[in-house]
Amino acid sequence: MYRIENLLRETMGLDAASVGSSLIERTVRLRMKSRRLKELEEYRQLLETSPAEMNDLIESVVVAETWFFRDREAFAAMVRQVVNEWLPANSIGALRILSVPCSTGEEPYSLAMALLDAGLPQDRFQVDAVDISALALDRAGHGIYGKNSFRASNLDFRKHYFQPVKDGFLLSPAVRSRVFFKRGNLLDDKCLTENGIYDFIFCRNLLIYFDRPTQAKALQKLDRLLAPAGLCFVGPAELPLIANNGFVSANIPMAFACRKADALPAPRRPARISPQARFVPAHHQLKPGKALTHSTTFGGSFRASQPQLLAKPAPARQRPDPHAGQAKLETAQRLADAGKLSDAAALSETHLREHGPCAHAYYLIGRARDAAGEAIQAATCYRKALYLEPQHSPAMLQLALLAEKDGDITTARRLRQRMQRVAKQDRAVG
Repeated sequence: MYRIENLLRETMGLDAASVGSSLIERTVRLRMKSRRLKELEEYRQLLETSPAEMNDLIESVVVAETWFFRDREAFAAMVRQVVNEWLPANSIGALRILSVPCSTGEEPYSLAMALLDAGLPQDRFQVDAVDISALALDRAGHGIYGKNSFRASNLDFRKHYFQPVKDGFLLSPAVRSRVFFKRGNLLDDKCLTENGIYDFIFCRNLLIYFDRPTQAKALQKLDRLLAPAGLCFVGPAELPLIANNGFVSANIPMAFACRKADALPAPRRPARISPQARFVPAHHQLKPGKALTHSTTFGGSFRASQPQLLAKPAPARQRPDPHAGQAKLETAQRLADAGKLSDAAALSETHLREHGPCAHAYYLIGRARDAAGEAIQAATCYRKALYLEPQHSPAMLQLALLAEKDGDITTARRLRQRMQRVAKQDRAVG
């Protein structure tokens, strides 16, 4: 199995420890069964000689977990940058945005809807979307989505840009026409080499699946693709990875955005559009002269979230309900998955007060500290999680990433080896 994991690493950069060797083994066994193969070595040889089979394995391993306007603050930050900085500096020309990996299309389509909501004409922007999965791109191209793609608290955008059809909701041609899909692997030297540079890049929740050398390679590629004054948006757990790879945080709360380390800070400009380039949002019907604000973005409901890592003390409970505690922890995890780390941390703090020490609650608080740039506090939370639950692999991974950032390769290697042992134990039990 180790040799197959290496093939996946070489082909798509996947670090087996990030998803668990047990998941890869289950996937391989299912593929072997479909191909009527009994020996692992036979299947490995097939992978080396059959690009089609390698593609099928990748399709089975890749997890397409996304939805429209996931991590809403990132989209709001992008719109603010376009209105305040890009438009005043670019009276002509088209804004260029890259979404990689784009999965089934929710992210790049969200970018297009956000820009249309901000009043940007269709001919002033283009979104390029790249993914390694042919199946994901095929679904994205059809533009039909079910309920799992609509998890935002406000779904006004669905009323404006989708129409109900038999299999779900069909996205409008106005949005689909601004997104251009292409199959590719960011780690491939030839991928995106002829596409020029981008004003904004969304590369979220990809780096966490790579080992340290592969992360460095991916970030070098992103550095070449990003315009000098551009912004790159990464996932909540990925911001600590960028410091030693040519990027610095853009210091935009909860947006997880970074700039090139050698880029000069962009000048702050008032949030207005010149009379010659004033755009009226398609469905808000703004009166002339009305400035674009958060309330006129994404269906009129967005409000910028503020970091708040500690919740107010909850009323004392004599007999906490363990079922309610588990439900609260599950809600906190869903908030974290949606990028609402401060809310997840606040709920986890409440859980700790009401139910006592909990490994996963400490882990979620650590994630929020990480995103806020508080590495020491984050590491403390992760260690508390491991003290309570020594086999908590997500906490191990985050500690390994922090150690790598600090140059402590020995500690990082030990943590990753520990993760591999846990995965092997899980496989043995399974």
